[in-house]
Amino acid sequence: MDFILDQMHGAGGVTAKKMFGEYGVYLDGKMFAVVCDDQLFMKPTAAGKAYIGEPEMVQPFPQAKPYFLIPGDQCEDSAWLSELCRITAAELPLPKPKKKK
Repeated sequence: MDFILDQMHGAGGVTAKKMFGEYGVYLDGKMFAVVCDDQLFMKPTAAGKAYIGEPEMVQPFPQAKPYFLIPGDQCEDSAWLSELCRITAAELPLPKPKKKK
């Protein structure tokens, strides 16, 4: 996880939270990616697809919606990956505020 976060540093304040034994990846309060089984999965967006080209759509875990699978060699390119993070997060809505109990 540290390697992925380091590769995404160019996008700004990218953080990760441990969730169900895997990780959710956040930028500007928006969860835009997950890391499961040491693989990076990016939420699908139109702008992200245009940037990637023809991404492989894969479920990161059972019952999950398909995400773009980001191959390991593309994770090596920090500038490319940081730009994909910015593009994807910009297209996603802010999370809905939690209701008070």
